[in-house]
Parts: sequence; structure tokens; C-alpha cells
Amino acid sequence: MLAGLLPAWAAVSLVWAAPDSLYYEARPAMGTTVEVYLYAAGAGRAEALFEAAFDEVERIEAAFSTYRPTSELSRINTYADATPVTTDPEVFALIDHALAYSRSTDGAFDITVGRLMKAWGFFRGQGRYPSREELLEARKKTGWAYVTLDSTARTVRFGKMGLQLDVGAIGKGYAIDQVARLLRAQGVEAALIGTGQSSYYAVGAPPGEAGWPVRVPAPFDHAQTLSTVYLRDAALSTSGNYEKFFELEGKQYCHIMDPRTGRPVEGMVQVTVIAPNAADSDALATSVFVLGIDAGATLLDEQAGTAALLVTGPKAQARVVSLGWPEEIAEGIQ
Repeated sequence: MLAGLLPAWAAVSLVWAAPDSLYYEARPAMGTTVEVYLYAAGAGRAEALFEAAFDEVERIEAAFSTYRPTSELSRINTYADATPVTTDPEVFALIDHALAYSRSTDGAFDITVGRLMKAWGFFRGQGRYPSREELLEARKKTGWAYVTLDSTARTVRFGKMGLQLDVGAIGKGYAIDQVARLLRAQGVEAALIGTGQSSYYAVGAPPGEAGWPVRVPAPFDHAQTLSTVYLRDAALSTSGNYEKFFELEGKQYCHIMDPRTGRPVEGMVQVTVIAPNAADSDALATSVFVLGIDAGATLLDEQAGTAALLVTGPKAQARVVSLGWPEEIAEGIQ
């Protein structure tokens, strides 16, 4: 969560704004709220840019949402365990990119985690503890290595029955990147696009500023600030164990799965990653959350232009770890 991004007065209304002002609009999409801040020469221009931006979000959601039976990803999930499914270049490229993360993380990042998410109740719900039989069955239907791509024919084929792709850990960031690309093509020089107060991409910077100020909240009290990053032509994503979770017998189970064990990750509280684009910052935030400090640091060393800020342990023994973090970090998180 990245609350308190800008002061309330910073974004002016479409009715009263002067030329070259900062405009803001937010709409529900992709199961969350998508926000767009941008500078434009007048209200009419800003309104046209907002419509184009949110149309692009809708286009991407229509292709990649597993909640929509008509999506291209749902079509792949329905047929790819029986026959190779030919898909369009955009969908194929994102699946290929996600599988590259699966290979580089030895499965800590896995877009076939959909069955596990359902078993643990995090698909359209807040979670529950699965039975032993449910968990075994879900694990049988999980495994990125069983997804075969043919780049020549542009097909996707599952080598195991019941596999399901879910690009939730990279798809929202991809949507942000595509909106940024569209706005740049429209001549926008300064914009900030975000989803769910957890991922942002900055196009340029506000006039006279080093970057767009994005506040990283303290995980145990989101009213406090852990660090403030000034983003410029870069992305930032946060994954936290407080986004979706349930408690059972005094123990908390979060929605971020370790596909290698079939269980929610324990010990990690929050991971924030800076990367050149939002698809990668999203994927890396999830990957580092699962991998932990040492393996996460190794992964980031292989990715140019990245840095991370991790919080581990229970509140009383919380530890903040910087992996090349470029900004000041508050002392004594609450």
C-alpha cells in the first residue's frame, strides 16, 4: 500500500483547472483502483487522455483476467492441457516473460499458482486452511515447468492436466507500463500511473521536481512512512502480508504463496522493489518476498536498475533490510 501519495490539493478538478496543471482520476479496474496523475494543457485534453488510459486498462484486463471466462488467458486455461493453443503476440510475450522469472527463481515465481490460490481460498475470498487432500490435489496441478511455449507457432501447451495460468503477480504492472507507453505516445511528459496503491510507474517528473514522490508506508502502521522515493521513468511495487490474509489459532497466513512448498510465505512482512518498469517491479517484489533476503539479493544483482527494501519478522523483532535502496529509511518502524 502506498497511501498519501500527494497532498489532496495537488490534483485540481477538471472543471476549474488552468492549463499546464496537474490532473487526477481514479477508476475501479482489475479488482482494484487504477490511478492516473498527469500534466496537461487544459481540462479537455486531460479528459481525453484519461479516457485513452482507462480504455487501455480495460483492453488488457479483457485479455488477461482469470475472472473473465471470455479472456484470452481463460481460453488458454480451458484448452491448453488438451491441445496447443495459438494466442496473440502480446499474451504470448507476457507469459514468456513470466516463465523467464520462474526459471531464474527456480519456481519461487510461478504463474501456475492459480490452483493453490483457490485451495487456500484466496480466489474471490480472504482465505481458509485447506484440507490435506485439497492441498495435495492443488499441488498436482501446479508447476511452471509443465508449460511449453512454441515461439514459432506462438502456442501454449500444458504438460499436466488441470494447470491454470494466473498473471496476477505481473499483469497489473504490465497494464501500468502499457498506459505509460500510450501516454508518452500522446505527448505526455509527466504522469504517474498506479494500481491499488501498491504499484506505480512514473513518466518523467512534475515541473521543476526531481521525481514523483511515492511514500512507502511502515507495514505495521500505514500512517507512518518507511521511506519516500522520487520516481522518474521508473517503477515501484510493494508486496505485503497484510494485503490478503486470514488467522487460525493465532497464526497469520498471507496470500503470497511459495509454489515450491504449496504454502503461504512466512517470516516476510513487506517487500518494495524499484525497477525500470512496473511488470518487472511487480514480479520482483513477489519473487523476493518468496525467496527471502539472501536469494532475493542474488536475484536483484542480476537485474539492472533495481533496488529493494524488505521488512521481516514479527512486529516486536521487525528488521528492515536495504538491498541497494537509494533513499533515506526511517528509524524505528511501528
